[in-house]
Amino acid sequence: LSSRFNWSELIPLRLWGRTLGLQTENSQFLLEGMPFRIFGGSMHYFRVPREYWEDRMLKMKACGLNTLTTYVPWNLHEQERGKFDFSRNLDLEAFLSLAAKNGLWVILRPGPYICSEWDLGGLPSWLLQDPDMQLRTTYKGFTEAVDAYFDHLMPIVVPLQARGPIIAVQVENEYGSYAKDPNYMTYVKMALLNRGIVEMLMTSDNKNGLSFGLVEGALATVNFQKLEPGLLKYLDTVQRDQPKMVMEYWTGWFDNWGGPHYVFDADEMVNTVASVLKLGASINLYMFHGGTNFGFMNGALEADEYKSDVTSYDYDAVLTEAGDYTSKFFKLRQLFSMVIGQPLPLPPMIESKASYGAILLHQYISLWDVLPSLLQPIKSEFPVNMENLHLNDSSGQSYGYVLYEAVIFGGGQLHSRDHVRDRAQVFVNTMYVGELDYNTVELSLPDGQGFRQLRLLVENRGRVNYGLALNEQRKGLIGDVFLNKTPLRNFKIYSLEMKPGFMKSLRHVAGWSAVPDYFVGPAFFRGRLWIEHQPQDTFLKLQASPYFSFPPGWEKGVVFVNGQNLGRYWKIGPQETLYLPGPWLWKGSNEIVIFEERTAGRIIQSVDIPYLGRTQYVD
Repeated sequence: LSSRFNWSELIPLRLWGRTLGLQTENSQFLLEGMPFRIFGGSMHYFRVPREYWEDRMLKMKACGLNTLTTYVPWNLHEQERGKFDFSRNLDLEAFLSLAAKNGLWVILRPGPYICSEWDLGGLPSWLLQDPDMQLRTTYKGFTEAVDAYFDHLMPIVVPLQARGPIIAVQVENEYGSYAKDPNYMTYVKMALLNRGIVEMLMTSDNKNGLSFGLVEGALATVNFQKLEPGLLKYLDTVQRDQPKMVMEYWTGWFDNWGGPHYVFDADEMVNTVASVLKLGASINLYMFHGGTNFGFMNGALEADEYKSDVTSYDYDAVLTEAGDYTSKFFKLRQLFSMVIGQPLPLPPMIESKASYGAILLHQYISLWDVLPSLLQPIKSEFPVNMENLHLNDSSGQSYGYVLYEAVIFGGGQLHSRDHVRDRAQVFVNTMYVGELDYNTVELSLPDGQGFRQLRLLVENRGRVNYGLALNEQRKGLIGDVFLNKTPLRNFKIYSLEMKPGFMKSLRHVAGWSAVPDYFVGPAFFRGRLWIEHQPQDTFLKLQASPYFSFPPGWEKGVVFVNGQNLGRYWKIGPQETLYLPGPWLWKGSNEIVIFEERTAGRIIQSVDIPYLGRTQYVD
């Protein structure tokens, strides 16, 4: 590690209007003709409150990094077909300009598919309205949608190349692990070039997918966590005399509901980074700062079984979910300062966290009481999946819950035929009967007099974001459900997307009342958090103490603070606290609303330390 790299002159604002950009020569990178190595870190603007973007960038610089990498989530920027949003926390131009201001180069990863443990790998769910849709191929319905999206995205990105921080753009993402269409990568490459991308193109794959994800004219890079012998040399077999680049060095790992909180040993991580640097390679730390899957945006895995990702994207990364330092940060800072041979900027002070104590949820309203006043049902003879509901300017419903109601006579055996995506609570009138999901496909319904309402409250727990099953990610009821071998018909379907407009209307609906000692949901609960001084970050704890049976904990649901969807909680863990950023709180009164599916508590705790669950080291 004796090489010294003085890059103090190689920063975006000093090379404004550069002409050469990032190039390769004799197995090394050149930036404006000068030798350069990429010391990068991943941070996603859509997972971090805008007010904290700069803080996290300054911490990158203080760690010794010179480059920021970010994905671009199509499904946030075009939530409804043809309606584009690059404002507020989605202001990509502001984010990239801030990186330049803080001396960071940018590798942009615009997809269209991004993986990233993000719902459908960043692809908009309305693509799945087409029953024949073939995602990530040259299927006409897909490429037309990508073209329309890129037509809006690229005019934002293109000016930030020579006159901004972008030095490289990634073509798609880990396509070698999908590889369904040999013409697709060329299509994406040309879609970028034809819209004015002139900087270096790269691809990114794990070792097994590397040779299947190549495209001519793009530098191949590799992703891994454990440095197997010869792994970087393997890049030479697919491209000769090119610089070695690790696009994703996984600094930790993500968590699924019902599993452990994964951690990756700090010393092993830093030793591997040191080994990569000794081999002369460039590296990007995925993640430097993970952030949070706010709202309903988490992805899922489907290998042997379906597993959805938790709300936190802490990732056991270099910075915590709330942006605090870890031992990984200081070990890496020491390593990079040795390599660079220059004093690094001082690490910024950390923001103190607040413990606001117990918050009483004093009012509730049952979901059944909300329906008539706030929601108009869609009537359909057959069940309709979430994406194909006639909503949102014909873009369907993307996230949240759907309630299906049908009239039944008598009881018997209810069978889902595995058509529930992903989890349905079943009620007869308002009486809870049980759940249907991937593992439970049959329930007994009690007998009763006359006609009754059968209600299925179906939750989309997150679409799979990786693997070969992307085309099968429709949610809600995706086919018939049978009672005594007869398919149910004539549904009333209520969309519960819980968008800001709905949450605002909920505030004024009649029927809120005092919370009884014991109540079974589904219901909305509300309370207030009063803050005297400048608000600070905090963490909301919804689980009961393991040492006391009272008050009972909350079971499963979603938390909203001042209209912001913090994400899901679930008593099966591992995650027990939800991150609540200080900028989302107000001095004075703050409204907290909880949608609880089943058993409600009476209080939640605001604490100053997160608890992400029992830990397990990544193998």
